[in-house]
Amino acid sequence: MSNNSILVVGGGFAGITAALEAAELGYEVYIVETNPYLGGRVAQLNQYFPKLCPPSCGLEIQFQRIKNNPNVKVITMASVESVSGSVGNYDVKVTQRPRFVNEKCTACGECEKATSTQVASEFDYGVGKRGLAYKTHPFMFPMRYVVDAENASDGELAAIKNACPYDAVDLDETSKTIDLAVGAIVVATGWKSYDMSNLTNLGGGQIKNVISNAQLERLAAPNGPTGGKIVRPSDGAEPKKIAFVQCAGSRDQNHLNYCSYICCMASLKHVRYIRERSDAEVTVFYIDLRTPGRYDKFKSITEADDKLSLVKGKVAGIVEDTDGSPVVTVEDALTSIKREDKFDMVVLATGMEPSIAGLQAPAGTIDADGFVIDGEGIFAAGCAKQPLDVMKTAQSGTAAAMKAIQSVVGR
Repeated sequence: MSNNSILVVGGGFAGITAALEAAELGYEVYIVETNPYLGGRVAQLNQYFPKLCPPSCGLEIQFQRIKNNPNVKVITMASVESVSGSVGNYDVKVTQRPRFVNEKCTACGECEKATSTQVASEFDYGVGKRGLAYKTHPFMFPMRYVVDAENASDGELAAIKNACPYDAVDLDETSKTIDLAVGAIVVATGWKSYDMSNLTNLGGGQIKNVISNAQLERLAAPNGPTGGKIVRPSDGAEPKKIAFVQCAGSRDQNHLNYCSYICCMASLKHVRYIRERSDAEVTVFYIDLRTPGRYDKFKSITEADDKLSLVKGKVAGIVEDTDGSPVVTVEDALTSIKREDKFDMVVLATGMEPSIAGLQAPAGTIDADGFVIDGEGIFAAGCAKQPLDVMKTAQSGTAAAMKAIQSVVGR
């Protein structure tokens, strides 16, 4: 007899949508998420399309739906180790890493105050720091702290434990294996920014004032490391002249062959972030500005800003001036004039790469670019399937949930 439970690998916007659509039709759903929180990349945004809402706007509603639905079981800080069986009867082994904080946590923050050591924040893409007892962001779900035991000394761990007034810190917690029996699997493992350290000609990872579009998103976020102030990393000064380099690693046979779909729209959104906060001049160097469908109006309004210059031309290189400012070399495709322009800060619009690119898929198979291919009883959703914006990601999650249900019904 077929098992009608559904496993959703990944708790980002696609995974949450798929899980809730199935759960609200009466199916038992397990969400397995590698991070300590649900929400994926959307949680790291300042605003998202199409309405430029803060991520809490959409995610808080989804979290309430999860809380109110007993059909949804959430397993964070976990990864799928193996999948065996076939559609209707999959056996899945999941490894859950220790959080060192149990359900008694009220997120009071006393543990965070107990240690002064700071490390680079993964949530802030390295442009901010976090403590050794931390929550990633104000609307984190589940709202429970994490202890970074790997980077903490014995003394710091003892201080963290002693600071908790609710006995919520459990330093004896260990990794555990969870066995799940499911009928179908939705793979919603999301995306990651293309590693800009591969873009050596553009100063990626080498020039301090060359950052990624994802890093700019965190600088612009009120819950980010600068409280929403866009500053350059080298000295914390407000940049007066900023450049965006489009297709940084995309549409390039040496990096990502494909168009990442969202980068042009994201940069236009970032132009608005900057112009809302300052009188800075912005230049966007592009091959094509792709704003499909309903987003073309957004482009038209944004490009009317007299502080924005759009330059059609591929950037050949970026070097660092003596004062730390990036100098961009580009050939203007319309005038055929090669030019060198100096900026306070440069933002690389790095491509969207599947999170599992270069890794083994948790279930099913992947193509040459790392995107998941649908199989019998295994369905991809969101950016695990192809580059998508948030709205289309949600639609993809719904579609994957329906396919998963259809694959187990009547077996």
